[in-house]
Amino acid sequence: MDDEVVSRRKRRNVPAPPSEPLAEVRPPVARRSRRGWIVALLLVVAAAGVAFWLHPVQVQQQGGHRGGRFRGGDLAQPVAVAPVAQADIPIVLEALGTVTPLSTVTVRAQVSGQITQIGFTEGQNVKRGDFLAQIDDRTLNASLHQWQGQLEHDQALLADAKLDLDRDLKLTSNAITQQAVDLQRATVQSDEGTVMSDQAQIEAVQVNIANSHITAPADGRIGLRLIDQGNYVTPGDATGIAVIAQMQPISVLFSLPEDSLAQVLEQTHGNAGLKATLFDRNDTKEIAEGTLQTIDNQIDPTTGTVKLRAVFPNIDGVLYPNQFVNVHLLVRTLTGVSVLPNAAIQHGASGTFVYQLNDDSTVSVKTVTLGPGNATVTQLLSGLAPGAKVVVDGVDRLKDGAKVTVPDNAVPASGTAPAAGAAPAQPQAAGASSPAAGTSPASFGNTPANSDNATAATNGQGGRAGEGADASGDASGRKHHRHHRRDGGANAGSGGNGGDSGQGQ
Repeated sequence: MDDEVVSRRKRRNVPAPPSEPLAEVRPPVARRSRRGWIVALLLVVAAAGVAFWLHPVQVQQQGGHRGGRFRGGDLAQPVAVAPVAQADIPIVLEALGTVTPLSTVTVRAQVSGQITQIGFTEGQNVKRGDFLAQIDDRTLNASLHQWQGQLEHDQALLADAKLDLDRDLKLTSNAITQQAVDLQRATVQSDEGTVMSDQAQIEAVQVNIANSHITAPADGRIGLRLIDQGNYVTPGDATGIAVIAQMQPISVLFSLPEDSLAQVLEQTHGNAGLKATLFDRNDTKEIAEGTLQTIDNQIDPTTGTVKLRAVFPNIDGVLYPNQFVNVHLLVRTLTGVSVLPNAAIQHGASGTFVYQLNDDSTVSVKTVTLGPGNATVTQLLSGLAPGAKVVVDGVDRLKDGAKVTVPDNAVPASGTAPAAGAAPAQPQAAGASSPAAGTSPASFGNTPANSDNATAATNGQGGRAGEGADASGDASGRKHHRHHRRDGGANAGSGGNGGDSGQGQ
């Protein structure tokens, strides 16, 4: 077709248009070849990702064939143990209390007048009878003088009436009538009553004069001054002049549940004072010791608690009114009883139980009967022999007959994992010494195993979990086990305990 067009143009002498560079047309085969390379490259990358993802399973398989720590059925769980010991258990009831003075007095004016003098310093300790303030008493003194003059006048009238009565009685019956004598006797009695009334008025004025001189009504520490010199005060003032609180001794009011009342009453028969210890707001520092003084006569029905009052000498003045404290009331002490750490106690459908460490490095479930206890230990009534070792940490993945290892006590519990390739510490034997009862055991976490180094997996506490090999984490073990089953390989690790496959292998 192109040759025919050119030939026609030559015949017509039509110049051909300038030639344009033709775009290079690649054949379809080249395009398909590029797509093929891209697809191949993606397949290679995907295959590499799958291989890297399944690498831990391969490590598990190799470790299982070599008899390493990922071999299923021989996993050992790292645990911490403590023995059943003999100890004294103080039975202590704890409550939140408020420091309350045994005496709190608000000093008020009992007469009206202007304050002419303040005789105390804010915050000072005062004794009963110490001068505090003076109210202007000039008006009261004037009233006193007035009533004293009235008394003199009425006493003179009384004396004259008595003389008249004596003369009337000496006269014969013909000189004066009986009616006149009776009238004079009534006059004498009236004057006596007037004199007594004057004396009462004088005493009242004297009391007011004494009240204008204000003194401390009780021993204690005086607070801030509530009114200044020069102010006019009356008995109806609500604020008063100052407040005095007794500081030595001082009491603490606290409440206990009604369920605890029986054991307190059992120990207080015969008025035996129980020991009460006060701790600060954070319940860490002991600040005072005292004794239980009294128990309220009724239970609060709204809260189901009963109020108690303990008294403290407060010689050093560390207790302050309305201060919040933690009260530890020692009810009794159990002496020389078998105790279990609270961390070892487990609760299930069968009751209360613990995991006992056996001589063959396995654990057994033991049902126990417990008595009273405190924040750290509980009395053991039955179920275990003295000296038996129980698991206090790492019980979350244990079962009856499970294999365990007890890490070396020398391993630092810093919470950091050791470096890859570090030599693992030698674990304790089943009968080796373990932490004492009541001490804080090492805590083992669930740090996953390193997929690139199957022998460098560590627990969350930095300790080595196996004998001759480190323990992999629980979460990592479950992940490897799941991938391996999906690939159809042999059982390379149970992952349920996340521990070592063997001891010293």
